[in-house]
Amino acid sequence: MINFDFRPRTRIVFGKDSIDQLGSLASDLGAKRALVITDPGIVAAGHVQRGLDSLRKSHIDTLLFDGARENPTTDDVDAGLKMAVRYEPELLIGLGGGSSMDCAKGVNFLYSNGGQMQDYWGVGKAEKDMLPMIAVPTTAGTGSEMQSFALISDSQTHVKMACGDPKASCRIAILDPLLTLTQPAQVTALTGIDALSHAVETYVTKKRNELSLLFSREAFRLLAGNFQHVLNDPEDIDARASMQLGAAYSGLAIENSMLGASHALANPLTAEYGISHGQAVGLMLPHVVRFNGRECNAWYQELFSVIEGMPGGPTVGGGAYDLADFLTQMVKAAGLEVKLEALGVQRDKLSDLAADAAKQWTGGFNPRRVDQDSLNEMYEQAF
Repeated sequence: MINFDFRPRTRIVFGKDSIDQLGSLASDLGAKRALVITDPGIVAAGHVQRGLDSLRKSHIDTLLFDGARENPTTDDVDAGLKMAVRYEPELLIGLGGGSSMDCAKGVNFLYSNGGQMQDYWGVGKAEKDMLPMIAVPTTAGTGSEMQSFALISDSQTHVKMACGDPKASCRIAILDPLLTLTQPAQVTALTGIDALSHAVETYVTKKRNELSLLFSREAFRLLAGNFQHVLNDPEDIDARASMQLGAAYSGLAIENSMLGASHALANPLTAEYGISHGQAVGLMLPHVVRFNGRECNAWYQELFSVIEGMPGGPTVGGGAYDLADFLTQMVKAAGLEVKLEALGVQRDKLSDLAADAAKQWTGGFNPRRVDQDSLNEMYEQAF
């Protein structure tokens, strides 16, 4: 038996066309003025207008900020904050991928508590209550809609800061799989690999517990069992729905067990080389699974067995090494690279990257202890 303390904070509304409930759900929270935070691509896809129409139908005044960018920075948050200060919203809505939702959380931290984003780097540093938030993800990836963390990069140092507080949790997450149909193929690939990495990492962390394991297993079943279907047939709405729900479950697993060394290794690659997060974490994950497998092979065997017997699924045998090979094949199937050299990383920079990776806090939750030398070894293996 492993103890846990589960405090569900986010209502999940799941189903096709559920975005049309945005206005009524916002009204349920008592809001009359909403700031919608998104990015230009989501606006162009038409999802934002649909959300705005629903809000206005419920007589909710709205203002749009479409300045969220991939891997949002402190500059993006500051720009959104300026609009919030002028508008004085009663509700924030993050509509888009993880970047839009994280940017909305960042704005919420500063609007509600003041200061700068760096003040909230860590856990539980918000002293005042925050505005209610609704998340409407348009990708199946980060699971940010189910987490109390905002990942914001420092505009000056490029360090990715994890700013978490229970007050930052979204009140409602609207999961409408139809919104994911407009994702470009590359976004589907990157976000799918990211979500899959969350299911795998959360299953073995030092903070794993009975509840997080439940979410990790179901997330892995949904994601690993449907990712290939989505790649082969992007219009398969059932597979899309499974991916979106799996990503949300992975987010719940993160909230209850945290992540591990794969994300510690991925973050410096994004900061130093601009490599997208899904690519970076997908490339490093198999090497971390092999590294961890020396001490928790049975756990990986348990997780991998979840998809045993699925039509077209893999033959599950050797635990960590078979799982690592399976994950590598998934990365290849997504059209992503499996070697750092192919992404322009210089070999003589690996030790510097390892030094940065050793400072990443997610590494502290890895089931097997990592340090600069072991992280450098995994970079070498991935080179």
